Amino acid sequence: MGIKINSDDTIAAISTAMGTGGIGIIRISGNDAFKIADKIFKNKKGNIHDLKSHTINYGHITYNDEIIDEVLVSVMKSPNTYTKEDVIEINCHGGIKSTEKVLECVLKSGARMAEPGEFTKRAFLNGRIDLSQAEAVIDIINSKNDMAHKAAVSRLDGKLSRKVKKCRENILLMLAHIEAAIDYPEHDDEMMTYDMIEKGCYDLKEEINRLLDTADTGKIIREGINTVIIGRPNVGKSSLLNYLIDEERAIVTDIPGTTRDIIKEYININGITLNIIDTAGIRETEDTIEKMGVEKSKNYAKDAELIFMMIDGSKELSDEDRKILESVRDKKKIIIVNKCDLEKKADIREIENYTDKKYIVEMSVKEDIGTEKLYEIIKEMFFAGKIFGNDDIFISSERNKQSLLKAVKYIDNVMETVENKMPEDFISMDLTEAYSALGEITGESLEEDIIDKIFSEFCLGK
Repeated sequence: MGIKINSDDTIAAISTAMGTGGIGIIRISGNDAFKIADKIFKNKKGNIHDLKSHTINYGHITYNDEIIDEVLVSVMKSPNTYTKEDVIEINCHGGIKSTEKVLECVLKSGARMAEPGEFTKRAFLNGRIDLSQAEAVIDIINSKNDMAHKAAVSRLDGKLSRKVKKCRENILLMLAHIEAAIDYPEHDDEMMTYDMIEKGCYDLKEEINRLLDTADTGKIIREGINTVIIGRPNVGKSSLLNYLIDEERAIVTDIPGTTRDIIKEYININGITLNIIDTAGIRETEDTIEKMGVEKSKNYAKDAELIFMMIDGSKELSDEDRKILESVRDKKKIIIVNKCDLEKKADIREIENYTDKKYIVEMSVKEDIGTEKLYEIIKEMFFAGKIFGNDDIFISSERNKQSLLKAVKYIDNVMETVENKMPEDFISMDLTEAYSALGEITGESLEEDIIDKIFSEFCLGK
């Protein structure tokens, strides 16, 4: 792979979120971690090297004979550490100034500031985890719901890595068989070789396609569903947003055109994250600012993965309602007929002309009627109502998806070669490319600049 780390470099960073808190942690990793800690950590037990690994020790951080903070220091000796290097973690009092002052002492004593994700990058380069597990670390940190967290933990545990490794082993077996056939043609049964390769590629493609089938679900679990609330003015869009987030985030009045700009929020519904946008009411208007808001609403609706189309059920359908319904006819949507606590005047049968009736919800945001049905429809629409278990593996990154698609392309080439009874050398070349494409997922065959970019997305201290 050609990627190296300077073994003489010892890195340090604050590993806890900046701000007021109970504890702040400064992490140090590298050959000189203990030497640096010895310069500034004073305790009654002696030098860091003499302390048992994986122990927590009480003392003080001092610099130029000045006590900086009262601390607990965790001592972890290589190779049984996060980075497989010597690691020190200084637990000081939480707060911006206290953690910064301790970090300053560490840097003045010989460490350098870690780059974003450098601790995890060292864990990867030192062979403790592969690239898919490293990516799972940042997904755990960024997880917005229980399902995203569970899926990331599964990948960190190596479930995806083991699946990919098994696929690559099967390719190696086929390559070894072909190599033997080329080197010892007198012992080769050509038809048997072709049959074996065809069967192996069929099974391999089936396995990869099973992973690819999880890609869209994995992306939704990881990133959430981009959702837009649309409808004409005063149908209850802002009221729905306020209800979902349980906060008066949007202004609600009886005056049409109150919402002129776009309001964005993250909402967790039964473990599903909605990246939700409340838009300006769509109507014909001469107000320049409101007109801009209406155009924004239409643009967001075009790009949305899910649309909440709201209708005032206490009024007959208007031409504006029909125009909006027609504009989202081909989109994934739930039509919410709001204000069902009032006398119903909207014709549900007409609304059914624009969507399947199972995606129509009669609700009253004001009286909390129909919300559970809304949640169930979302779950059924995106996850087929499935409850995911701990053994489920999801492809959640576009990078991994593209690597799998690339592998399938080369496997298809192999199957075409077998079908046309072309020379075995062609089979070997495409199988090698498929092997390399799968190796991109775990980082075994990925370019250095791409790996650097992946780790640059990490936070400092991780």
